[in-house]
Amino acid sequence: MKYSIFSLVRNALSHHERWPLAWRSPDPKREYDAVIIGGGGHGLATAYYLAREHGIGNVAVLEKGYLGGGNTGRNTTIVRSNYYLNANAHFYEFSLKLWERLSVDLNFNVMFSQRGVLNLAHSYADLESYSRRGNAMRLNGIDAELLDRDEVERMVPLLDCSAEARYPIMGGLLQPRGGTARHDAVAWGYARGADARGVDIIQQCEVTGLRRNGNRIVGVETSRGYIGAKKVGLAVAGHSGQVAAMAGLRLPIETHVLQALVSEPVKPVLDTVVTSGAVHFYVSQSDKGELVLGGDLDMYNSYGQRSNLPPVEHAVQSLVALFPSFGRLRMLRTWGGVMDMSMDGSPIIGKTPIDNLYINCGWCYGGFKATPAAGWCFAHTIAQDRPHALNEAFTLDRYAQGHTLDERGAGPFAWMH
Repeated sequence: MKYSIFSLVRNALSHHERWPLAWRSPDPKREYDAVIIGGGGHGLATAYYLAREHGIGNVAVLEKGYLGGGNTGRNTTIVRSNYYLNANAHFYEFSLKLWERLSVDLNFNVMFSQRGVLNLAHSYADLESYSRRGNAMRLNGIDAELLDRDEVERMVPLLDCSAEARYPIMGGLLQPRGGTARHDAVAWGYARGADARGVDIIQQCEVTGLRRNGNRIVGVETSRGYIGAKKVGLAVAGHSGQVAAMAGLRLPIETHVLQALVSEPVKPVLDTVVTSGAVHFYVSQSDKGELVLGGDLDMYNSYGQRSNLPPVEHAVQSLVALFPSFGRLRMLRTWGGVMDMSMDGSPIIGKTPIDNLYINCGWCYGGFKATPAAGWCFAHTIAQDRPHALNEAFTLDRYAQGHTLDERGAGPFAWMH
């Protein structure tokens, strides 16, 4: 105990100079059993589960910038499993169960907070739709509660539930086990866990090409030289189309910007996540006190991770319409993340037509919440060369076969359905 207290005091006064590195920064080897392109949550989780679940530790994660500097650090941290279709419901519920024990599994606090996710109903049609989705969730063993207007008002007293509200509140669908997590902590936890199992995490290593021999990828061209690979997995979110094109693949996805912003910090006033499909809006309060706001996509294609004024204006207008008391808050900062939007609103996790190339993309609005399950299933697919039962519906060839999963109405973006 004395040593622990002394160590704590010494490090507190050292300005971090003596803090041990959480993971190594190795030079690339000549060849790996598996190379994962993308050092965000999905890529790091995949490497972690390859090592932990399948004993494959000779793995490299290649990141062109720094860990968590892409979409992992640019999302709004919501975790939920309130999906309607069976394939998505089982997948995201598995992910939520992994979230519930993730801090213990990683021995790293990912700050997972099950504060609940509430979808607001503004009409009787909304209530009917939520009743149907809630029943489907419960049939799949997922928690769901249909609330009336009075129950919503008691749960979120700052919400304008009056008869004069711009968007009348008729009720809502609540998933109590949903909530939020700390995005960068998730990346750090998986990075530390993967590194401890022998995975090489190589930052500032941009992939510039995929070397192909026949119907196999034999290696990866990078800004730090050529790296041989027996298997290659792509987990690069909004840049999936660009990297896949290096192998001659054209993916059925589009890339759009999704913007968010935070207010100045205030004392705790909102203890759940509130979303509205009709208003195209969602809000939660971070542990630092900031209100985290998000809205709709920029509908034009873009790879720009920057904010634009119209979506910010829309988000602020939506916030004030639903929560008039927040009208005097000041905006602190805004940002944008690039979203790889699949054509049916469901992800693609599986093999590609190239023998040893695997793809993890098309997450639309669901990428962060899927992090544990996406990494777990992607690792299984790469290690076993076949999908797990949880991701066998998410194959790339489902579009050619007509087996699409039209889940675009799930979550806070029900207007897309």
